[in-house]
Amino acid sequence: MGHSHHHHHDASSSRLGWAFVLNFCFTIIEFIGGWLTNSTAIMSDAVHDLGDSLSIGSAWVLNKLGKKPATHRFSYGFRRLSLYGALINSLVLIIGSAFVLNEAIPRLFDPVMPHAEGMLGLALLGVLVNGFAAYRLSAGQTLNEKVLNWHLMEDVLGWLAVLIVSVVLMFADIPVLDPLLSVVFTLFILLNVARNFWSTLTLFAQSVPDEDMAVEIRSQLLTLPAVADIHHLHFWSLDGEHHVLTAHLVLHQPLTATEQAASKADIQQLLAPFNLEHTTIELELPQEICRDQPATDQSTTRILKQPENNH
Repeated sequence: MGHSHHHHHDASSSRLGWAFVLNFCFTIIEFIGGWLTNSTAIMSDAVHDLGDSLSIGSAWVLNKLGKKPATHRFSYGFRRLSLYGALINSLVLIIGSAFVLNEAIPRLFDPVMPHAEGMLGLALLGVLVNGFAAYRLSAGQTLNEKVLNWHLMEDVLGWLAVLIVSVVLMFADIPVLDPLLSVVFTLFILLNVARNFWSTLTLFAQSVPDEDMAVEIRSQLLTLPAVADIHHLHFWSLDGEHHVLTAHLVLHQPLTATEQAASKADIQQLLAPFNLEHTTIELELPQEICRDQPATDQSTTRILKQPENNH
């Protein structure tokens, strides 16, 4: 298990590293190419890619920090740092998209004819570089990698738009196609990033990461013969991938030591398919006062005393 997690984190770090190097190097090429082709669309995309590079770089650093072992102060470890990376990346992409729209919308009314041949060459390179980086990140399962993948997919779609427009402009004088396609693709990506941004915010609020899974876990626990009821079931996530579960299981009747051991084994087997990172399960006697119950309700609850064991 430990080796599997270590391999997973190394693969994630490698994917982020590749994406950062490719994106940063190509951003420099974009600035030079935008200046040479006199294309404001390419220059604005270069600024956007610079933001992407900063975001991916921060995600790479946070991913490495997230592999540090747990400490007394950070008892769950540092995996939750990747959520900060996802939040920063979403914000940068939203701001970058707003910048692209701010540049593209005015050009709808005052289009400028760029150097079509130079745009075509840069577009081909842009599709290849960003497409390869997006392909490398597509294998990632963390929320951070998914958000970054949208960064790169936006770049791929943007460069496809530039590629199409450059080909058309080589045969027709319709410069308005450039800002028009940029607006359409940017709005499409912005919608998906907004969804990921909302998912990140809800995870920060410790919402249930998967409502269907939460219902299924509760239903499965209630099938245990010794369990009469469940309360204080909390299901949340560290980073969108590694989940935590705590629950109080109310028993039908007191259990012997042997029966408790058997019930714990049943619980472990039942929860295994859900691949939970941390689980804390407490067994409570019927009518026992729960220490997490509000004090105002405890006065009406009767304590059931356990029979003494004469061993």
